[in-house]
Amino acid sequence: MRPNDHPEIRLAHRDDAQAIHAMLFEIAVTTGSEDKFKSTPADIARDGFGDQPLFEAMIATDDQKPIAVCLYFPSYSTFRGQAGLYVQDLYVAPSHRGGGFARKLVALVAKRAQETGKAYIRLSVDANNLIGQRFYEKLGMRPADDERIFVLDGPAFSALAGE
Repeated sequence: MRPNDHPEIRLAHRDDAQAIHAMLFEIAVTTGSEDKFKSTPADIARDGFGDQPLFEAMIATDDQKPIAVCLYFPSYSTFRGQAGLYVQDLYVAPSHRGGGFARKLVALVAKRAQETGKAYIRLSVDANNLIGQRFYEKLGMRPADDERIFVLDGPAFSALAGE
């Protein structure tokens, strides 16, 4: 059976937490990061759909089956003097890749950003994900070659926070 040409794409809600979590796990599998993947569906439900949501997500379904997700949260650029959105995760099921769903999801996130007074989208992409990099460039995004992402977590985070 061929997937629908027009799946439903909407803002995710609490009932989508399990499906969102499953798609995020697929990203971890694809990037060989299963050992780093620690979140649970309860984390997604609590942090995305609680009293003070830390993120939003657009979700696509085909015949009510989740097929894609774009998870994002607010960002602020002191250099721009403007707010934006940071896309944390973008996933499309293999059965639906190449159908324009990723572009539609990012376009809806851009529209959501614009409607809420935000002026840009930022994201990072795995250094080895050349297909993803080409996709983002086709959207009009450009790499920030003058920046590097640094992470502070685990024991180093605890030690610094304890100073």
